[in-house]
Amino acid sequence: MVTLDQINFAEKHVVIRVDFNVPLDDSFNITDDTRMRAALPTINKVLDDKGMVVLMSHLGRPKKNPDPKYSIKPIIAHLEELLGRSVQFAPDCMKAADQVAAMKPGDVLVLENLRFYAEEEGKPRGIEKGEEGYDEAKKAIKASQKEFTKTLANYGEYYINDAFGTAHRAHSSTALIADYFDAEHKMFGYLMAKEVSAVNKVMNEIQRPFTAIMGGSKVSTKIEIIENLMTKVDNLILCGGMTYTFKRALGGHVGNSICEEDKLDLALDIIEKAKQKGVNLYLSFDVVAGDRFANDANTMVVDPMNVPDGWEGMDCGPESRKFYADIIKKSKTVLWNGPCGVFEFDTFAEGSKALAEACVEATEQNGAYTLIGGGDTVSAINKFGLANRVSYVSTGGGALLEAIEGKELPGIAAIKKQ
Repeated sequence: MVTLDQINFAEKHVVIRVDFNVPLDDSFNITDDTRMRAALPTINKVLDDKGMVVLMSHLGRPKKNPDPKYSIKPIIAHLEELLGRSVQFAPDCMKAADQVAAMKPGDVLVLENLRFYAEEEGKPRGIEKGEEGYDEAKKAIKASQKEFTKTLANYGEYYINDAFGTAHRAHSSTALIADYFDAEHKMFGYLMAKEVSAVNKVMNEIQRPFTAIMGGSKVSTKIEIIENLMTKVDNLILCGGMTYTFKRALGGHVGNSICEEDKLDLALDIIEKAKQKGVNLYLSFDVVAGDRFANDANTMVVDPMNVPDGWEGMDCGPESRKFYADIIKKSKTVLWNGPCGVFEFDTFAEGSKALAEACVEATEQNGAYTLIGGGDTVSAINKFGLANRVSYVSTGGGALLEAIEGKELPGIAAIKKQ
């Protein structure tokens, strides 16, 4: 598999799949350009070589073509600022051949939202699975998807996938398009390569002790990740809202805390599997509870096995924080996905802040490899201003979670395929 640095793209058209699915406000202003900035090194590599860049991305989940609400056009001005050059726009991603042909070295062309076409995702619209005619509609979309994919591929002599955030989707622009390029003409962008390397380090190049921190509100959404991690980790810290499903399963009273009553047996099964595999599984033994879901709620530190009625656990307590921090600081590999409290409220942010600070200390003082990922976790570590002091912060979201589950991601497999 070739790398970006092995190729000189001079006078070549290069199709780059980026993830410009950025949040926009009601006035179509970008509220967070992290994903755009993350793609700049790859784009600039091609431009520095005097190549021609054709950028393609999705934005949101449009259900029709066109849909002005989901147009990529509003982000062009900011992209021009980031690149320091003018950027062209193709208002229809299927009708850009003439614009591509007219490009000169150093030009940048952005295609309109790929998902304006149902062929990008390969799913029929206006009809649900199970409804009459769905199978025929899907067959028709799959047939037209081939021409859609071929059209995109024809815009470039090289294909670069730099959109890790969509690598878990077997879509036209993320996976199918790679079949139109041989091994010498398709590759990962810099961001994609970093993400793949980060996942590989925590899943395959493990330095021990290996500690995984799984937060979030529901154990049901993390079950496959937890089960895969239990075959690899030494320590598994389960925190956040899922704490209370486990405590309830163990016979506790959790008050108004979030709890999946139908997952109590699952929680007990996870505890038993951890014992069988020799994994140290840790749950909070004190939590900060609030009398309502608000930043100015009254608070008290309680035993999560005995949360009073009318109160809900909203953060791990001071003793649990110290205990978790000590485990993290002694680790050589750390994976953190999911905050341990309602960090959006400053009153309940101390637990997540303590985890973030411990990850920093493990990185800087103990030489640990620390990978932080999952949307809320990234938001948390950014809030505390510590993102640049851990080994890597993943932009992946769902793609990262599926990689941790041990699944092969279509976007990665398509590039590696010879």
